[in-house]
Amino acid sequence: MYPSYPYYSSQFTCEQSPLSFPPQKQNRQPGIESIMVPRPIFDNPNYVGSGKLQDKVAIITGGDSGIGRAVAVGFAKEGANVVIVYLYEDSDAEETKQAVESYGGRCLLIRGDLRHEAVSIQTVQHTLAAFGKIDILVLNQAVQFPQNCITNISTEQLLNTYQTNIFPHFFMTKAALPFLAPGSAIISTASITAYQGNKELVDYSSTKGAVVSFTRSLSLQLADKCIRVNAVAPGPIWTPLIVSSYSEQEVATFGLNTPMKRAGQPFELAPTYIYLASDDSKYVSGQVLHVNGGSITET
Repeated sequence: MYPSYPYYSSQFTCEQSPLSFPPQKQNRQPGIESIMVPRPIFDNPNYVGSGKLQDKVAIITGGDSGIGRAVAVGFAKEGANVVIVYLYEDSDAEETKQAVESYGGRCLLIRGDLRHEAVSIQTVQHTLAAFGKIDILVLNQAVQFPQNCITNISTEQLLNTYQTNIFPHFFMTKAALPFLAPGSAIISTASITAYQGNKELVDYSSTKGAVVSFTRSLSLQLADKCIRVNAVAPGPIWTPLIVSSYSEQEVATFGLNTPMKRAGQPFELAPTYIYLASDDSKYVSGQVLHVNGGSITET
C-alpha cells in the first residue's frame, strides 16, 4: 500500500503544508519521489469522486510521480483507467500503480524515452491493446537545467530540454489523434515561467511558452472535431524535478517567493486536470488555467 503522510487530515489547511524544505539534492532528472524529504502529497483523502471520468482511458506522460501521479490518482477516483509513461523511475511508477488500483482503476505502466517518436507510437498501440480506446491525453513530461547565463546552455542541454519538453507533445498527439473521438481532451502542463520568465531557466521557460502556443493553436485545429485542448500552468510545486535540478540551498527556500509563501503540493493541481478532462469543461478549449499560489500572470 502506498504511504500515508502527516499532512493528510480533514482539517488540512495551507498552514499545515511545509513552508520550507530540508536541503537535499538528487543527481539525475526527473528524480525519484520516494527518497524526497518530505514526500510530496499526491492525494487528498477528502476528495470523493463522482464518476466524472467513468470508464475513460487516459494516457499520462511523466505520470509516475509529482503532478502526473496526483493526476493519475485523481482520475482513478473519478472512474478512469490510466496509462503511465515514465523514463526510468520503476519504483515510483509501481507505487503510483498501487495508488490507482486502490481506488479501483486499472493502470498500465510503460517505460520509455519520449524523446523518441517510436515510444509515443508504441504507447498508443499498447493502450489500445489493453483498453481498446483513448479518451484523454495528459502531456506532462519535463526536465529543467538552471543556468545563470545563456552562454552556459550547451547545445546538448538545449536539445535535451526541447526534445523532452515539447517534441513529445507533437509525437504523442500525432500518434493518438486518429483514435480520439469527439469529446476527447488533450491537456498539457505548461508553467508560470511561460508568463513571468525565469532568469535561470531560459531554455525551460521557452519550451513552456511553446506549450502555451501549442495548446492555443491545436485547439483551433481540433475544434471541428470536438476535441478540446487546454493546459495548466503550475507555479512552484514540490516534485522530484525540484530536488533534481536545484541546489540544496535553493530547495530549502523553494516556493517562499509566492504570495502564499509556500510551494504547492501535487494534489492541489489534480482537480484542475479533472475539470479539463471531464464534461464540466465542454465549452472550454485553448485555455491555460493557472495554479500558482496567487501569483499574477498576464494571459
